[in-house]
Formats: sequence, structure tokens, C-alpha cells
Amino acid sequence: MNARKFIAASSRDALKLVRIELGEDAVILSNRKVPEGVEIVAVAGFELAHLSETRVSARSAAEQRSPDRSSLRAGSEVQVRENANAQVPGRLSAEGASQAAALGAKVLEANTLRENVAVRETRDTTAEQQTLLSEIKTMRNMMQEQMARLSWSDMQQRDPVRGGLLRDMLNVGFSPMLSRQLLEKIPADGGLDWLRRILGHNLRVATVQEDVVARGGVYALVGPTGVGKTTTTAKMAARAVVRYGADKVALVTTDSYRIGAHEQLKIYGKILGVSVHAVRDTEDLKLTLSGLKHKHLVLIDTMGVGQRDSRVAEQAQMFDTVGVRRLLLLNATSSGGTLDDVVKMYGGTGVIGCIPTKLDEAVTLGTVLDVVVRHKLTMHYIASGQRVPEDLHEVNLEYLLHRVFKDVGKTSPAFAMHEAELPAFMAGMGSAQNMRGQYAI
Repeated sequence: MNARKFIAASSRDALKLVRIELGEDAVILSNRKVPEGVEIVAVAGFELAHLSETRVSARSAAEQRSPDRSSLRAGSEVQVRENANAQVPGRLSAEGASQAAALGAKVLEANTLRENVAVRETRDTTAEQQTLLSEIKTMRNMMQEQMARLSWSDMQQRDPVRGGLLRDMLNVGFSPMLSRQLLEKIPADGGLDWLRRILGHNLRVATVQEDVVARGGVYALVGPTGVGKTTTTAKMAARAVVRYGADKVALVTTDSYRIGAHEQLKIYGKILGVSVHAVRDTEDLKLTLSGLKHKHLVLIDTMGVGQRDSRVAEQAQMFDTVGVRRLLLLNATSSGGTLDDVVKMYGGTGVIGCIPTKLDEAVTLGTVLDVVVRHKLTMHYIASGQRVPEDLHEVNLEYLLHRVFKDVGKTSPAFAMHEAELPAFMAGMGSAQNMRGQYAI
């Protein structure tokens, strides 16, 4: 008898291999667990049938040698021979096949039950481990927060000047991470002058050679709704008209969604004496720009949509396809989280810098400057009103940094940070190590 061994990951897979190799009439001889999974020893049905015939023949020869026993089992011998002759060579009898199938089903059921129990036990163990791990992490975070709170309280008592500077930086809109990193580096005799100097060193401003109006080319002004794209476009166009003439400047708008957007830009164009063009898609933009190659400066006013709108990505792809560089407008009245999201969604290789807007409406400027520093954006202009072109200014770092800390007392009492609240607030902000390398100190 040629018994064969089959090994698989589960009983079901092993039985499938048995049926494929030995057929549906295969008989399972043994079944056991092994490191690789399940091992089944089985034999083909026709081999078992052949073995039965061989045993019948051997029994017949033995009974011929023993007449007495032969006579006693004469009836049985005849019945066995009849059954053996009735079997089809190479196949089990109906009764044998039924028994083999029943045995295989019982083996499969037993192994499946055992596997389900093992999986359930493993799942329960994993859940307990996850719960324990979560509790350990919670305890660790609580201990770290308590230690950080004690550390900041000790710092306030030992160095009240640094504590006051930290409070001022937070109240004018700087992020806790930047404030903490600067205060870790501040020298013993450092103060507001030192902070202004370091911040000025990290703020990037466009040089004369990088000035958009002087350099010329095609630029798109992008940003979320209400940031002032159309007005800023008109302000920049006015500066170019004064310097190079109206025939060297052109305006383009892609804003076909907002009611009156095209008409507003046309009014500015009529006042300035420059042409205004409306485009709908990439091909239309290519065709329009090809007809404006002789212009010194082409400014594109874009549609205003939220930074998470899918059209933001479509717009960026259109400008990248045509090779249009972009200036990102940042609303100085927005929160730090919102500005971070705007830079993330609107940013890309085509963005060459930013223009902070609505500085006249912002109570503090620390937030927008913090975002500019952290994302290493180059400021080209600042906008502080609705007048065209008077309210578009070149960047004056000394003025900006002076105004930042001049606004310390302007923060609303409801949102102002008090020294007694600093330890608890700073303890939950994580480690300053996470921001290493972001700022040049």
C-alpha cells in the first residue's frame, strides 16, 4: 500500500490537496498537528481495494490448507468472494467510500473547531495586551506632563524674564514650539531685541532681483476665499503700469464660479487701461498666454475656494502644465492651524513665495509670521487695505517685527495667556526636540 503524506496550513487546505492528488475516494489514515500546520496521511481508494482483494486471496489459500476451518467458513468464503468480484477494480465499494467520506468530514470538523478555538484565544490575549499597553502609555504621558509642568514652574521662578517673554510670544500669536525653542537658546542678557534679530534672520524677503513686477513674467495669485486675490492682482498691476506702461501689462481670470468676479477685474482693468481675459481650462489658458507673450507682466486672478476643495488640486495641475508660477496669499487674520492647512493644500514646487494680506485687520501678526518662517516661504509684498495701489507695500522686516511685539497688550483678555497658566499649557505641547532644524538660531 502506497500511503502519502500531505502538509498544509489548515485541515481544509490539507484535505483539498488529498482530493486533488488521490481523488474523491481517498481514505485518511492519520491526522496530526505539525509545526508547519496539519499533516494528513492518506491512501488512494483503488490501492485500498487492491489490498482487500489480496487479503481475500490469502485467506482463501489458508483455508484450503485447513479443510476443517474451511468447511466451517464455507458460507463466509463464498460471500467474501462474491463481494470481491462485485467490486470494480481501482475503486472502493459504496460502503467503503461512504465510511471514508464520513471519516474525512469528522477530521475536518475537529480540526476546524480546534483552529477556531486557537484563533479566539489569540484574539483575547491580543486584546488584553493592547489594553495593558494603552494604560501604560496613558500613565507615561501623565508622568511626562507632570514633570514638564514642574519644569516650567521652576523656570518661571528662577528666570521670570524668560517666563514673561514666553507669555508675550504666545499672546502675539507665535506657536508654542517656536517660542520654546527660541527661549531655550536665548542668552542670559537676551531680550526683545535678541528675539527680533533672530526672527528677522529666519524671515525670507524677496530681493530686488526676485521682485515680481521688475522681473516680469506670468504669475498666478492663489489662495482661499476672501483672502484678497482680485484686489492684490489690481495693486500689482498698478505698480507695473506706473513703471512700464499699460500696454506691457495684462490681466487674466480663471474665476468663472463667483458671480461678478470677471466684471470686478474688468473694472480694475478699465481704470488701469490694461486688457482683461477670461479662461476656462488648460487649453484656453495656453492659447491666451501664447497671445500675450509680448507683455512684460501677466497676472492671473484665480477662483476663491476653500483649501480642502478638490478644485485646488485641479487648479495647481493646470498651472503646472502651462508652467505658471504662483504666489500664495495668506490671510493674517486666520488662525495658525488654518494657515498651516492653506500652505499644505496650496503649496507645491510652482509656489515661489507668499503675500500676507489683511494686516490692517489682524490684531496680532505673530501667527502669519510664524507660518512663513516654519514653511520657509519668501515674502514678496504685504497688503494692508483695499486701496489700489497704495495698500500694497514692499516688505519692511523692521516695521513688521516692531509691530509684532507692540501688539502684546492688544490681545483680548478672553484669549490672553497668563503666567499662571503657562506651565499647564506648555507641558502638553510636546518636546522642542521635534522642531530641531526648523529654525536657524
